[in-house]
Amino acid sequence: MGEIVPFPERESERGPERGPERAVEPPEPLWRELVGRELHRERSRRGERLVDVAGRAGVSVQYLSEVERGLKDPSSEMLHAIAGALDLSVRRLAVRTGRPDALALAA
Repeated sequence: MGEIVPFPERESERGPERGPERAVEPPEPLWRELVGRELHRERSRRGERLVDVAGRAGVSVQYLSEVERGLKDPSSEMLHAIAGALDLSVRRLAVRTGRPDALALAA
């Protein structure tokens, strides 16, 4: 019969006898996570509650919470409404989210 060939081991399963392992960088956050963190940061900076911002934006508190936690990928219309409730334009939100230190702040 045929010979059984094992699958190659993953690097994380290799022992020290196989050589040094490379440092694995954490994955870059998703855009929705960065946007959510920026929305949360702005709401907190303003000292506002979820219920207040959600009411002005016309979304549910649960939805806004999920957006802030990066669990929902809101449409451009929803982002416009939420950002507007925080006196931000979508363009300003995108600039703040895309700045180089946004990744450092996300960690």
